[in-house]
Amino acid sequence: MRELVRTNDPVLVSAVVALLDAAGIEHLVLDQNMSVLEGSIGILPRRILVAEPRAREARRLLGEAGLAHELRPDAP
Repeated sequence: MRELVRTNDPVLVSAVVALLDAAGIEHLVLDQNMSVLEGSIGILPRRILVAEPRAREARRLLGEAGLAHELRPDAP
């Protein structure tokens, strides 16, 4: 799995998930329920991961949607 986005913005998480769902790209949202442990103040970022074979496609999709600035650096 490759990390695509890391953010504590729930609106951004929803937007990225909607784009990936529409494109049929499987993904995982990690740390989504950590707000219970942090007291619901939103300081812990959520991570969105995609499978390695679809990472390039997912990055392109987010770039075309104007979200390239939100992408994590692409490590080999």
